[in-house]
Amino acid sequence: MEETISLRELMDTLKKRMQLILLITLTSIVVSGGLSFFLLTPVYQSSTQLLVNQSKSEQPTFSTNEIQTNLQLINTYNVIIKSTAILEKVVSELDLNMTTSDLNGKITVGSENQSQVINLSVQDTDPQRAATIANKTAAVFQEEIVKIMNVDNVSVLAKAEVGENQSPIKPKPLLNIAIAMVVGLMAGVGLAFLLEFLDNTVKTEQEVEKLLGLPVLGSITRIKDQEVKNNSRMERKSRVRGETIGS
Repeated sequence: MEETISLRELMDTLKKRMQLILLITLTSIVVSGGLSFFLLTPVYQSSTQLLVNQSKSEQPTFSTNEIQTNLQLINTYNVIIKSTAILEKVVSELDLNMTTSDLNGKITVGSENQSQVINLSVQDTDPQRAATIANKTAAVFQEEIVKIMNVDNVSVLAKAEVGENQSPIKPKPLLNIAIAMVVGLMAGVGLAFLLEFLDNTVKTEQEVEKLLGLPVLGSITRIKDQEVKNNSRMERKSRVRGETIGS
């Protein structure tokens, strides 16, 4: 015979384990908030834009073929920007205390679909250094691409700048806390139902009736030790009063 669980039973389980659920949720929130505000280092991002346009020539108008060629070159340019040849020069000119591999991990290069604009973004714990690296990388690439590809079709569209009171892109404490709250709540509810599932003890008359399929005719109340002591104390007092009156 299959057992069915009613909505009332689910609610009773949640009520019974509410302290556990709240404890796990609050613990998750506190841990997430502590990590986000006090332990994780803020990371800032600065971006510059490069325009891949037609090469310099006496032709006054844009050529469709040249635009298509520039679009096809963008994927190649994205790779060259993060190449060792470019990054070594950036590290050297800025005298950065990092390897080209470390610098590569800070740089993100991408472009919009069918766009001649390359977005070069740098993430760093110092917003000013992030902007400096972005601008220097763009300048070095613009200079070196002429030697590497024998073309002069790259120009800086917008330089990276440090905004006033710039906010870090990570961590995001409020988002982390919200995620931790949801995860903690789900974990607490899941643990509550797991403990209820593993608990096979019979606690109430209703559970006995449901388990055996028979009506309960009577029950024995468990007397706590404190109640026994109180009753004994009252009996002694009654005897004392009775002896006093009798004498």
